[in-house]
Amino acid sequence: MGPKMRKFFSYYRPYLKIFIFDMICAFTAAGISLAFPLLIRYIATDLLPNFSAATVARLLMVGAAMLAMVMVEYSCNFYITFYGHVMGAKMERDLRNELFAHMQKLSFSYYDNQKTGQIMSRITNDLFDIAELYHHGPEDLLISAAKLIGSFIILMTINSRLTLIVFSFVPVMFFFAYYYNRKMRRAFRKNRAKMAEINAGIEDSISGVRVVKSFANEDLELKKFRANNRRYVESKKNSYYYMARYYSGITAFSSLIYVAVALGASLLVLGGRVGPWDLLTFLLYVNTFLEPIKKLVNFGEQFQNGFSGFDRFYELLQIAPDIVDSPGARELTEVKGEIEFIDVSFRYPGTETDVLSHVNLKVRAGEYVALVGPSGVGKTTLCSLIPRFYEVTGGKITLDGLDLREIKLKSLRQKIGLVQQDVYLFAGTVLENIRYGNPEATVEEVIEAAKQANAHEFICALPDGYDTVIGQRGVKLSGGQRQRLSIARVFLKDPPILIFDEATSSLDNESERVVQESMEALTKNRTTFVIAHRLSTIKNAQHILVLAEDGIAEEGTHEELLARNGLYAQLYRLQFQ
Repeated sequence: MGPKMRKFFSYYRPYLKIFIFDMICAFTAAGISLAFPLLIRYIATDLLPNFSAATVARLLMVGAAMLAMVMVEYSCNFYITFYGHVMGAKMERDLRNELFAHMQKLSFSYYDNQKTGQIMSRITNDLFDIAELYHHGPEDLLISAAKLIGSFIILMTINSRLTLIVFSFVPVMFFFAYYYNRKMRRAFRKNRAKMAEINAGIEDSISGVRVVKSFANEDLELKKFRANNRRYVESKKNSYYYMARYYSGITAFSSLIYVAVALGASLLVLGGRVGPWDLLTFLLYVNTFLEPIKKLVNFGEQFQNGFSGFDRFYELLQIAPDIVDSPGARELTEVKGEIEFIDVSFRYPGTETDVLSHVNLKVRAGEYVALVGPSGVGKTTLCSLIPRFYEVTGGKITLDGLDLREIKLKSLRQKIGLVQQDVYLFAGTVLENIRYGNPEATVEEVIEAAKQANAHEFICALPDGYDTVIGQRGVKLSGGQRQRLSIARVFLKDPPILIFDEATSSLDNESERVVQESMEALTKNRTTFVIAHRLSTIKNAQHILVLAEDGIAEEGTHEELLARNGLYAQLYRLQFQ
Protein backbone atom coordinates (compact mmCIF):
# COMPACT_ATOMS: atom_id res chain seq x y z
CA MET A 1 0.00 0.00 0.00
CA GLY A 2 1.44 3.36 -1.06
CA PRO A 3 1.76 6.41 1.23
CA LYS A 4 -1.33 8.05 -0.32
CA MET A 5 -3.57 5.05 0.43
CA ARG A 6 -2.12 4.70 3.94
CA LYS A 7 -2.99 8.37 4.48
CA PHE A 8 -6.48 7.79 3.07
CA PHE A 9 -7.25 4.94 5.48
CA SER A 10 -5.59 6.62 8.49
CA TYR A 11 -8.65 8.85 9.03
CA TYR A 12 -10.69 5.80 10.07
CA ARG A 13 -8.41 5.13 13.07
CA PRO A 14 -10.13 7.43 15.65
CA TYR A 15 -13.55 6.01 14.69
CA LEU A 16 -12.65 2.33 14.32
CA LYS A 17 -15.33 1.07 16.77
CA ILE A 18 -18.10 3.04 15.03
CA PHE A 19 -16.79 1.94 11.63
CA ILE A 20 -16.64 -1.76 12.60
CA PHE A 21 -20.16 -1.67 14.05
CA ASP A 22 -21.34 0.20 10.95
CA MET A 23 -19.92 -2.62 8.80
CA ILE A 24 -21.56 -5.26 11.04
CA CYS A 25 -24.90 -3.47 10.64
CA ALA A 26 -24.42 -3.23 6.86
CA PHE A 27 -23.57 -6.95 6.67
CA THR A 28 -26.57 -7.85 8.87
CA ALA A 29 -28.98 -5.74 6.79
CA ALA A 30 -27.64 -7.38 3.60
CA GLY A 31 -28.07 -10.85 5.14
CA ILE A 32 -31.66 -10.11 6.14
CA SER A 33 -32.56 -8.92 2.64
CA LEU A 34 -31.06 -12.18 1.30
CA ALA A 35 -33.08 -14.29 3.75
CA PHE A 36 -36.54 -12.93 2.84
CA PRO A 37 -36.87 -14.69 -0.58
CA LEU A 38 -35.76 -17.98 1.03
CA LEU A 39 -38.46 -17.68 3.69
CA ILE A 40 -41.07 -16.92 1.01
CA ARG A 41 -39.87 -20.02 -0.90
CA TYR A 42 -40.13 -22.08 2.31
CA ILE A 43 -43.71 -20.89 2.89
CA ALA A 44 -44.69 -21.56 -0.75
CA THR A 45 -43.04 -24.97 -1.21
CA ASP A 46 -42.98 -26.52 2.29
CA LEU A 47 -45.86 -25.03 4.29
CA LEU A 48 -48.74 -24.23 1.92
CA PRO A 49 -48.85 -27.55 -0.04
CA ASN A 50 -49.16 -29.56 3.23
CA PHE A 51 -51.57 -27.31 5.13
CA SER A 52 -52.63 -28.46 8.63
CA ALA A 53 -53.03 -27.17 12.20
CA ALA A 54 -49.29 -27.59 12.73
CA THR A 55 -48.69 -25.59 9.54
CA VAL A 56 -50.49 -22.58 11.03
CA ALA A 57 -48.17 -22.65 14.07
CA ARG A 58 -45.13 -22.84 11.79
CA LEU A 59 -46.51 -20.06 9.62
CA LEU A 60 -46.94 -17.86 12.70
CA MET A 61 -43.37 -18.67 13.81
CA VAL A 62 -42.01 -17.74 10.37
CA GLY A 63 -44.10 -14.54 10.42
CA ALA A 64 -42.75 -13.66 13.89
CA ALA A 65 -39.21 -14.34 12.69
CA MET A 66 -39.76 -12.08 9.68
CA LEU A 67 -41.13 -9.30 11.92
CA ALA A 68 -38.07 -9.64 14.19
CA MET A 69 -35.85 -9.46 11.12
CA VAL A 70 -37.64 -6.26 10.03
CA MET A 71 -36.96 -4.70 13.47
CA VAL A 72 -33.28 -5.72 13.31
CA GLU A 73 -33.04 -4.39 9.76
CA TYR A 74 -34.62 -1.09 10.90
CA SER A 75 -32.10 -0.78 13.78
CA CYS A 76 -29.17 -1.57 11.48
CA ASN A 77 -30.27 0.94 8.84
CA PHE A 78 -30.83 3.60 11.52
CA TYR A 79 -27.29 3.06 12.86
CA ILE A 80 -25.82 3.15 9.34
CA THR A 81 -27.71 6.31 8.39
CA PHE A 82 -27.26 8.27 11.64
CA TYR A 83 -24.00 7.16 13.24
CA GLY A 84 -22.38 6.46 9.88
CA HIS A 85 -23.13 9.97 8.65
CA VAL A 86 -21.96 11.51 11.93
CA MET A 87 -18.71 9.55 11.56
CA GLY A 88 -18.37 10.95 8.01
CA ALA A 89 -18.95 14.50 9.29
CA LYS A 90 -16.31 14.05 11.99
CA MET A 91 -13.84 12.71 9.44
CA GLU A 92 -14.59 15.72 7.23
CA ARG A 93 -13.89 17.93 10.27
CA ASP A 94 -10.55 16.15 10.84
CA LEU A 95 -9.57 16.56 7.18
CA ARG A 96 -10.50 20.26 7.25
CA ASN A 97 -8.62 20.84 10.53
CA GLU A 98 -5.49 19.18 9.16
CA LEU A 99 -5.67 21.03 5.85
CA PHE A 100 -6.25 24.42 7.50
CA ALA A 101 -3.44 23.81 10.02
CA HIS A 102 -1.12 22.88 7.13
CA MET A 103 -2.06 26.02 5.22
CA GLN A 104 -1.20 28.15 8.24
CA LYS A 105 2.36 26.85 7.94
CA LEU A 106 2.76 27.78 4.28
CA SER A 107 4.68 30.98 3.61
CA PHE A 108 3.75 34.02 1.53
CA SER A 109 5.45 32.37 -1.48
CA TYR A 110 2.62 29.84 -1.74
CA TYR A 111 -0.18 32.40 -1.37
CA ASP A 112 1.49 34.72 -3.89
CA ASN A 113 0.67 32.14 -6.58
CA GLN A 114 -2.78 30.98 -5.45
CA LYS A 115 -6.32 32.29 -5.77
CA THR A 116 -8.45 32.43 -2.64
CA GLY A 117 -11.46 30.86 -4.39
CA GLN A 118 -9.42 27.83 -5.44
CA ILE A 119 -8.21 27.31 -1.88
CA MET A 120 -11.80 27.67 -0.63
CA SER A 121 -12.94 25.02 -3.11
CA ARG A 122 -10.42 22.55 -1.67
CA ILE A 123 -11.50 23.23 1.90
CA THR A 124 -15.26 22.93 1.20
CA ASN A 125 -16.40 21.04 -1.93
CA ASP A 126 -13.52 18.55 -2.11
CA LEU A 127 -13.68 17.58 1.55
CA PHE A 128 -17.44 17.05 1.53
CA ASP A 129 -17.13 14.52 -1.31
CA ILE A 130 -14.24 12.76 0.44
CA ALA A 131 -16.35 12.43 3.61
CA GLU A 132 -19.25 10.97 1.58
CA LEU A 133 -16.85 8.38 0.15
CA TYR A 134 -15.47 7.59 3.63
CA HIS A 135 -18.94 6.87 4.97
CA HIS A 136 -20.79 5.30 2.03
CA GLY A 137 -17.88 3.68 0.18
CA PRO A 138 -16.98 0.72 2.46
CA GLU A 139 -20.64 0.27 3.44
CA ASP A 140 -21.83 0.06 -0.18
CA LEU A 141 -18.97 -2.25 -1.13
CA LEU A 142 -19.66 -4.60 1.81
CA ILE A 143 -23.42 -4.73 1.16
CA SER A 144 -22.78 -5.31 -2.56
CA ALA A 145 -20.19 -8.03 -1.90
CA ALA A 146 -22.42 -9.77 0.68
CA LYS A 147 -25.39 -9.73 -1.66
CA LEU A 148 -23.37 -10.88 -4.66
CA ILE A 149 -21.71 -13.75 -2.79
CA GLY A 150 -24.86 -14.65 -0.86
CA SER A 151 -27.06 -14.65 -3.94
CA PHE A 152 -24.43 -16.74 -5.79
CA ILE A 153 -24.45 -19.44 -3.06
CA ILE A 154 -28.27 -19.49 -2.84
CA LEU A 155 -28.70 -19.52 -6.62
CA MET A 156 -26.25 -22.43 -6.87
CA THR A 157 -28.41 -24.44 -4.45
CA ILE A 158 -31.50 -23.69 -6.55
CA ASN A 159 -30.04 -24.39 -9.99
CA SER A 160 -26.34 -24.43 -10.79
CA ARG A 161 -26.77 -24.26 -14.58
CA LEU A 162 -28.81 -21.03 -14.46
CA THR A 163 -26.41 -19.60 -11.88
CA LEU A 164 -23.38 -20.19 -14.09
CA ILE A 165 -25.20 -18.45 -16.95
CA VAL A 166 -25.83 -15.40 -14.71
CA PHE A 167 -22.32 -15.24 -13.27
CA SER A 168 -20.58 -15.71 -16.61
CA PHE A 169 -21.35 -12.02 -17.18
CA VAL A 170 -19.64 -10.89 -13.94
CA PRO A 171 -15.92 -10.92 -15.02
CA VAL A 172 -16.77 -8.96 -18.20
CA MET A 173 -18.83 -6.47 -16.16
CA PHE A 174 -15.99 -5.90 -13.67
CA PHE A 175 -13.42 -5.39 -16.43
CA PHE A 176 -15.82 -2.93 -18.09
CA ALA A 177 -16.38 -1.09 -14.76
CA TYR A 178 -12.62 -0.91 -14.02
CA TYR A 179 -11.84 0.55 -17.45
CA TYR A 180 -14.49 3.29 -17.29
CA ASN A 181 -13.80 4.07 -13.64
CA ARG A 182 -10.26 5.11 -14.59
CA LYS A 183 -11.60 7.30 -17.39
CA MET A 184 -14.14 8.91 -15.04
CA ARG A 185 -11.52 9.61 -12.36
CA ARG A 186 -9.42 11.71 -14.75
CA ALA A 187 -12.53 13.54 -15.96
CA PHE A 188 -13.80 14.28 -12.44
CA ARG A 189 -10.39 15.62 -11.44
CA LYS A 190 -10.61 18.14 -14.30
CA ASN A 191 -14.12 19.07 -13.11
CA ARG A 192 -12.72 19.96 -9.69
CA ALA A 193 -10.07 22.20 -11.21
CA LYS A 194 -12.73 24.00 -13.29
CA MET A 195 -15.01 24.39 -10.25
CA ALA A 196 -12.09 25.89 -8.33
CA GLU A 197 -11.59 28.39 -11.17
CA ILE A 198 -15.25 29.42 -10.94
CA ASN A 199 -14.95 29.87 -7.16
CA ALA A 200 -11.80 31.94 -7.64
CA GLY A 201 -13.58 34.17 -10.17
CA ILE A 202 -16.59 34.65 -7.88
CA GLU A 203 -14.36 35.48 -4.89
CA ASP A 204 -12.37 37.96 -6.98
CA SER A 205 -15.47 39.66 -8.35
CA ILE A 206 -17.25 39.91 -4.98
CA SER A 207 -14.10 41.15 -3.18
CA GLY A 208 -13.65 43.82 -5.82
CA VAL A 209 -17.32 44.71 -6.17
CA ARG A 210 -16.67 48.41 -5.45
CA VAL A 211 -14.11 48.57 -8.27
CA VAL A 212 -16.47 46.66 -10.59
CA LYS A 213 -19.31 49.11 -9.96
CA SER A 214 -17.12 52.21 -10.05
CA PHE A 215 -16.02 51.28 -13.58
CA ALA A 216 -19.57 50.09 -14.50
CA ASN A 217 -17.99 46.77 -15.52
CA GLU A 218 -20.76 44.42 -14.35
CA ASP A 219 -21.17 43.15 -17.93
CA LEU A 220 -17.44 42.38 -18.16
CA GLU A 221 -17.56 40.38 -14.90
CA LEU A 222 -20.65 38.55 -16.12
CA LYS A 223 -18.86 37.75 -19.39
CA LYS A 224 -15.82 36.36 -17.50
CA PHE A 225 -18.07 34.33 -15.22
CA ARG A 226 -20.03 32.90 -18.14
CA ALA A 227 -16.78 31.93 -19.89
CA ASN A 228 -15.62 30.03 -16.79
CA ASN A 229 -19.05 28.46 -16.44
CA ARG A 230 -18.97 27.40 -20.11
CA ARG A 231 -15.56 25.73 -19.65
CA TYR A 232 -16.95 23.95 -16.60
CA VAL A 233 -19.88 22.59 -18.64
CA GLU A 234 -17.47 21.34 -21.33
CA SER A 235 -15.47 19.57 -18.63
CA LYS A 236 -18.67 18.11 -17.17
CA LYS A 237 -19.75 16.90 -20.61
CA ASN A 238 -16.54 14.92 -20.88
CA SER A 239 -17.04 13.25 -17.48
CA TYR A 240 -20.73 12.61 -18.21
CA TYR A 241 -19.77 10.96 -21.50
CA TYR A 242 -17.73 8.33 -19.65
CA MET A 243 -20.36 8.10 -16.92
CA ALA A 244 -23.06 7.50 -19.56
CA ARG A 245 -20.91 4.77 -21.14
CA TYR A 246 -20.40 3.21 -17.72
CA TYR A 247 -24.04 3.40 -16.60
CA SER A 248 -25.47 2.31 -19.97
CA GLY A 249 -23.04 -0.59 -20.16
CA ILE A 250 -23.88 -1.88 -16.68
CA THR A 251 -27.62 -1.52 -17.40
CA ALA A 252 -27.19 -3.39 -20.70
CA PHE A 253 -25.36 -6.21 -18.89
CA SER A 254 -28.24 -6.40 -16.38
CA SER A 255 -30.76 -6.72 -19.22
CA LEU A 256 -28.60 -9.36 -20.92
CA ILE A 257 -28.64 -11.38 -17.70
CA TYR A 258 -32.46 -11.31 -17.67
CA VAL A 259 -32.52 -12.39 -21.34
CA ALA A 260 -30.06 -15.22 -20.65
CA VAL A 261 -32.01 -16.38 -17.56
CA ALA A 262 -35.34 -16.25 -19.42
CA LEU A 263 -34.00 -18.34 -22.32
CA GLY A 264 -32.08 -20.75 -20.08
CA ALA A 265 -35.00 -21.15 -17.65
CA SER A 266 -37.44 -21.78 -20.52
CA LEU A 267 -35.32 -24.67 -21.75
CA LEU A 268 -34.94 -26.08 -18.22
CA VAL A 269 -38.71 -25.77 -17.47
CA LEU A 270 -39.54 -27.53 -20.75
CA GLY A 271 -37.11 -30.27 -19.76
CA GLY A 272 -38.71 -30.56 -16.32
CA ARG A 273 -35.48 -29.67 -14.51
CA VAL A 274 -36.81 -26.56 -12.74
CA GLY A 275 -40.05 -26.24 -10.77
CA PRO A 276 -42.19 -23.07 -10.93
CA TRP A 277 -41.52 -22.04 -7.32
CA ASP A 278 -37.77 -22.57 -7.75
CA LEU A 279 -37.91 -20.46 -10.88
CA LEU A 280 -39.78 -17.68 -9.02
CA THR A 281 -37.21 -17.76 -6.19
CA PHE A 282 -34.41 -17.77 -8.71
CA LEU A 283 -35.82 -14.68 -10.42
CA LEU A 284 -36.15 -12.95 -7.03
CA TYR A 285 -32.48 -13.63 -6.35
CA VAL A 286 -31.46 -12.46 -9.79
CA ASN A 287 -33.01 -9.15 -8.81
CA THR A 288 -31.07 -9.28 -5.51
CA PHE A 289 -27.94 -9.94 -7.55
CA LEU A 290 -28.60 -7.00 -9.88
CA GLU A 291 -29.33 -4.53 -7.03
CA PRO A 292 -25.70 -4.42 -5.76
CA ILE A 293 -24.52 -3.96 -9.33
CA LYS A 294 -26.74 -0.88 -9.60
CA LYS A 295 -25.36 0.26 -6.26
CA LEU A 296 -21.85 -0.16 -7.69
CA VAL A 297 -22.88 2.11 -10.58
CA ASN A 298 -23.67 4.86 -8.06
CA PHE A 299 -20.55 3.99 -6.08
CA GLY A 300 -18.46 4.49 -9.23
CA GLU A 301 -19.48 8.16 -9.47
CA GLN A 302 -19.15 8.61 -5.69
CA PHE A 303 -15.69 7.03 -5.71
CA GLN A 304 -14.48 9.24 -8.55
CA ASN A 305 -15.86 12.36 -6.88
CA GLY A 306 -14.38 11.46 -3.50
CA PHE A 307 -11.02 10.15 -4.60
CA SER A 308 -10.36 12.96 -7.09
CA GLY A 309 -11.05 15.30 -4.13
CA PHE A 310 -8.62 13.29 -1.98
CA ASP A 311 -6.00 13.53 -4.75
CA ARG A 312 -6.21 17.33 -4.55
CA PHE A 313 -6.27 17.25 -0.74
CA TYR A 314 -3.19 15.00 -0.60
CA GLU A 315 -1.42 17.10 -3.24
CA LEU A 316 -1.83 20.19 -1.05
CA LEU A 317 -0.59 18.36 2.06
CA GLN A 318 2.55 17.38 0.12
CA ILE A 319 3.52 21.04 -0.35
CA ALA A 320 6.24 21.40 2.26
CA PRO A 321 6.41 24.76 4.07
CA ASP A 322 9.59 26.48 2.86
CA ILE A 323 10.01 28.42 6.13
CA VAL A 324 10.06 26.19 9.21
CA ASP A 325 11.75 26.07 12.61
CA SER A 326 15.25 24.67 12.36
CA PRO A 327 16.23 21.84 14.75
CA GLY A 328 17.09 23.37 18.12
CA ALA A 329 15.41 26.73 17.35
CA ARG A 330 15.07 28.88 20.48
CA GLU A 331 12.29 30.78 22.18
CA LEU A 332 12.92 34.51 22.54
CA THR A 333 12.71 35.91 26.06
CA GLU A 334 14.20 39.39 26.54
CA VAL A 335 14.60 41.26 23.26
CA LYS A 336 16.70 44.41 22.96
CA GLY A 337 15.90 44.88 19.27
CA GLU A 338 19.33 45.15 17.61
CA ILE A 339 18.99 43.97 14.00
CA GLU A 340 21.78 43.38 11.51
CA PHE A 341 21.68 42.45 7.83
CA ILE A 342 24.92 40.68 6.89
CA ASP A 343 25.54 40.38 3.13
CA VAL A 344 21.83 39.69 2.55
CA SER A 345 20.53 38.81 -0.91
CA PHE A 346 17.00 37.84 -1.87
CA ARG A 347 15.05 36.82 -4.94
CA TYR A 348 11.44 35.66 -5.17
CA PRO A 349 10.90 31.94 -5.86
CA GLY A 350 10.66 31.23 -9.58
CA THR A 351 12.48 34.43 -10.61
CA GLU A 352 16.09 34.94 -11.68
CA THR A 353 16.71 38.53 -10.59
CA ASP A 354 17.78 39.56 -7.09
CA VAL A 355 15.47 42.11 -5.46
CA LEU A 356 18.13 42.72 -2.78
CA SER A 357 21.80 42.07 -3.39
CA HIS A 358 24.56 41.92 -0.72
CA VAL A 359 22.83 44.30 1.70
CA ASN A 360 24.73 45.17 4.88
CA LEU A 361 22.92 47.14 7.57
CA LYS A 362 23.12 47.49 11.34
CA VAL A 363 20.22 48.95 13.36
CA ARG A 364 20.76 49.68 17.05
CA ALA A 365 18.18 48.68 19.65
CA GLY A 366 15.44 51.32 19.91
CA GLU A 367 16.57 53.11 16.72
CA TYR A 368 14.05 54.73 14.34
CA VAL A 369 14.99 53.78 10.76
CA ALA A 370 13.23 55.11 7.67
CA LEU A 371 13.40 53.46 4.25
CA VAL A 372 12.79 55.59 1.17
CA GLY A 373 13.32 55.24 -2.55
CA PRO A 374 11.49 54.72 -5.84
CA SER A 375 8.86 51.98 -6.15
CA GLY A 376 10.13 48.48 -6.80
CA VAL A 377 13.57 48.78 -5.19
CA GLY A 378 12.80 46.33 -2.36
CA LYS A 379 11.75 48.44 0.65
CA THR A 380 8.81 46.22 1.60
CA THR A 381 10.79 43.09 0.72
CA LEU A 382 13.63 44.12 3.06
CA CYS A 383 11.17 44.56 5.94
CA SER A 384 9.36 41.30 5.10
CA LEU A 385 12.60 39.40 5.69
CA ILE A 386 12.71 40.47 9.37
CA PRO A 387 9.65 38.42 10.46
CA ARG A 388 10.74 35.74 7.95
CA PHE A 389 7.72 36.07 5.70
CA TYR A 390 10.27 35.14 3.06
CA GLU A 391 13.61 33.39 3.52
CA VAL A 392 16.87 35.11 2.51
CA THR A 393 18.59 33.49 -0.45
CA GLY A 394 22.01 34.65 0.68
CA GLY A 395 23.67 36.00 3.83
CA LYS A 396 21.84 36.22 7.16
CA ILE A 397 19.83 38.55 9.41
CA THR A 398 20.47 38.59 13.16
CA LEU A 399 18.38 39.79 16.10
CA ASP A 400 20.51 40.64 19.16
CA GLY A 401 23.32 38.67 17.52
CA LEU A 402 21.19 35.55 16.95
CA ASP A 403 20.51 34.32 13.38
CA LEU A 404 16.75 34.60 12.73
CA ARG A 405 16.78 30.99 11.49
CA GLU A 406 17.82 29.88 14.98
CA ILE A 407 14.69 31.47 16.54
CA LYS A 408 11.28 29.79 16.63
CA LEU A 409 9.04 31.43 14.04
CA LYS A 410 6.11 32.02 16.40
CA SER A 411 8.41 33.48 19.03
CA LEU A 412 10.05 35.80 16.48
CA ARG A 413 6.76 37.08 15.04
CA GLN A 414 5.31 37.68 18.50
CA LYS A 415 8.09 40.25 19.01
CA ILE A 416 7.32 42.17 15.81
CA GLY A 417 4.40 44.55 15.19
CA LEU A 418 3.40 45.29 11.61
CA VAL A 419 1.21 48.18 10.41
CA GLN A 420 0.57 48.16 6.66
CA GLN A 421 -0.89 50.60 4.17
CA ASP A 422 -3.62 48.11 3.24
CA VAL A 423 -5.13 47.44 6.66
CA TYR A 424 -6.89 44.11 7.03
CA LEU A 425 -9.73 44.10 9.55
CA PHE A 426 -11.77 40.97 10.16
CA ALA A 427 -15.56 40.84 9.93
CA GLY A 428 -16.63 41.34 13.55
CA THR A 429 -16.66 44.01 16.22
CA VAL A 430 -14.17 46.77 16.96
CA LEU A 431 -13.29 45.01 20.23
CA GLU A 432 -12.55 41.70 18.49
CA ASN A 433 -10.33 43.40 15.91
CA ILE A 434 -8.20 45.25 18.46
CA ARG A 435 -8.02 42.18 20.70
CA TYR A 436 -6.49 40.27 17.75
CA GLY A 437 -3.20 41.82 18.90
CA ASN A 438 -3.50 39.90 22.18
CA PRO A 439 -6.41 37.43 22.41
CA GLU A 440 -5.97 37.19 26.20
CA ALA A 441 -6.32 40.95 26.79
CA THR A 442 -9.07 42.33 29.03
CA VAL A 443 -11.62 44.90 27.84
CA GLU A 444 -9.80 47.55 29.94
CA GLU A 445 -6.51 46.75 28.18
CA VAL A 446 -8.21 46.98 24.77
CA ILE A 447 -9.65 50.41 25.67
CA GLU A 448 -6.24 51.60 26.89
CA ALA A 449 -4.62 50.49 23.61
CA ALA A 450 -7.33 52.35 21.67
CA LYS A 451 -6.66 55.50 23.69
CA GLN A 452 -2.94 55.27 22.96
CA ALA A 453 -3.76 54.94 19.24
CA ASN A 454 -6.07 58.02 19.31
CA ALA A 455 -8.98 55.68 18.44
CA HIS A 456 -11.05 55.71 21.64
CA GLU A 457 -12.96 58.90 20.80
CA PHE A 458 -14.22 57.82 17.37
CA ILE A 459 -14.98 54.29 18.66
CA CYS A 460 -17.24 55.72 21.41
CA ALA A 461 -19.08 57.71 18.73
CA LEU A 462 -19.95 54.52 16.80
CA PRO A 463 -23.53 53.18 17.21
CA ASP A 464 -22.52 50.36 19.59
CA GLY A 465 -19.10 51.62 20.66
CA TYR A 466 -16.59 48.78 20.97
CA ASP A 467 -19.32 46.26 20.08
CA THR A 468 -20.00 47.87 16.69
CA VAL A 469 -19.78 45.38 13.79
CA ILE A 470 -17.48 46.97 11.20
CA GLY A 471 -18.24 44.79 8.16
CA GLN A 472 -15.94 42.78 5.89
CA ARG A 473 -12.47 44.37 5.90
CA GLY A 474 -13.86 47.28 7.99
CA VAL A 475 -15.82 48.82 5.10
CA LYS A 476 -17.96 50.88 7.51
CA LEU A 477 -14.90 52.85 8.71
CA SER A 478 -12.78 55.52 7.05
CA GLY A 479 -9.17 54.88 6.05
CA GLY A 480 -7.81 56.81 9.03
CA GLN A 481 -10.11 54.95 11.45
CA ARG A 482 -9.06 51.58 10.08
CA GLN A 483 -5.42 52.57 10.38
CA ARG A 484 -5.84 53.67 14.00
CA LEU A 485 -7.50 50.34 14.84
CA SER A 486 -4.54 48.51 13.33
CA ILE A 487 -2.18 50.66 15.44
CA ALA A 488 -4.29 49.95 18.56
CA ARG A 489 -3.90 46.26 17.75
CA VAL A 490 -0.11 46.65 17.76
CA PHE A 491 -0.22 48.72 20.99
CA LEU A 492 -2.03 45.77 22.58
CA LYS A 493 0.57 43.33 21.24
CA ASP A 494 3.32 45.54 22.72
CA PRO A 495 6.24 44.25 20.57
CA PRO A 496 9.85 45.50 20.88
CA ILE A 497 10.21 45.77 17.05
CA LEU A 498 7.89 47.73 14.73
CA ILE A 499 7.46 47.85 10.98
CA PHE A 500 5.31 50.57 9.36
CA ASP A 501 4.80 49.85 5.67
CA GLU A 502 3.64 53.17 4.11
CA ALA A 503 1.04 53.34 6.88
CA THR A 504 -0.07 56.93 6.09
CA SER A 505 0.42 57.16 2.33
CA SER A 506 -3.27 56.71 1.44
CA LEU A 507 -4.67 59.09 4.09
CA ASP A 508 -5.80 62.71 3.86
CA ASN A 509 -3.81 65.37 5.73
CA GLU A 510 -6.00 65.44 8.85
CA SER A 511 -6.10 61.63 9.16
CA GLU A 512 -2.36 61.47 8.49
CA ARG A 513 -1.67 63.91 11.31
CA VAL A 514 -3.71 61.86 13.83
CA VAL A 515 -2.24 58.54 12.68
CA GLN A 516 1.27 60.04 12.74
CA GLU A 517 0.78 61.05 16.38
CA SER A 518 -0.33 57.47 17.18
CA MET A 519 2.68 56.06 15.38
CA GLU A 520 5.12 58.34 17.20
CA ALA A 521 3.60 57.32 20.55
CA LEU A 522 3.99 53.67 19.58
CA THR A 523 7.62 53.95 18.44
CA LYS A 524 9.02 55.12 21.81
CA ASN A 525 11.77 52.77 23.01
CA ARG A 526 11.17 50.32 20.16
CA THR A 527 13.30 49.41 17.16
CA THR A 528 11.26 50.86 14.30
CA PHE A 529 11.37 50.48 10.53
CA VAL A 530 9.24 52.95 8.57
CA ILE A 531 8.73 52.61 4.82
CA ALA A 532 7.82 56.14 3.83
CA HIS A 533 6.21 57.50 0.72
CA ARG A 534 5.68 61.00 2.13
CA LEU A 535 9.09 62.24 3.22
CA SER A 536 7.51 64.82 5.54
CA THR A 537 6.64 61.97 7.94
CA ILE A 538 10.26 60.88 8.49
CA LYS A 539 12.17 64.14 9.02
CA ASN A 540 12.83 63.15 12.63
CA ALA A 541 14.13 59.66 11.82
CA GLN A 542 17.53 58.92 13.41
CA HIS A 543 18.60 56.87 10.40
CA ILE A 544 17.29 57.20 6.83
CA LEU A 545 18.15 54.56 4.23
CA VAL A 546 17.75 55.46 0.57
CA LEU A 547 17.31 52.33 -1.55
CA ALA A 548 17.99 52.18 -5.26
CA GLU A 549 18.13 49.36 -7.82
CA ASP A 550 21.62 48.32 -6.66
CA GLY A 551 20.90 48.35 -2.91
CA ILE A 552 21.42 51.04 -0.25
CA ALA A 553 22.46 54.15 -2.19
CA GLU A 554 22.60 56.63 0.73
CA GLU A 555 22.11 56.71 4.49
CA GLY A 556 22.13 59.38 7.15
CA THR A 557 19.82 61.90 8.83
CA HIS A 558 17.39 64.16 6.96
CA GLU A 559 19.78 67.15 7.11
CA GLU A 560 22.84 65.09 6.13
CA LEU A 561 21.11 63.63 3.10
CA LEU A 562 19.81 67.02 1.91
CA ALA A 563 23.30 68.44 2.25
CA ARG A 564 24.68 65.58 0.16
CA ASN A 565 22.36 66.64 -2.69
CA GLY A 566 21.94 63.07 -3.96
CA LEU A 567 18.97 60.80 -4.59
CA TYR A 568 17.21 61.70 -1.31
CA ALA A 569 17.49 65.43 -2.03
CA GLN A 570 16.12 64.79 -5.50
CA LEU A 571 13.12 62.85 -4.12
CA TYR A 572 12.53 65.58 -1.51
CA ARG A 573 12.52 68.34 -4.11
CA LEU A 574 10.06 66.38 -6.30
CA GLN A 575 7.61 66.26 -3.40
CA PHE A 576 7.95 69.78 -2.01
CA GLN A 577 8.89 72.07 -4.87
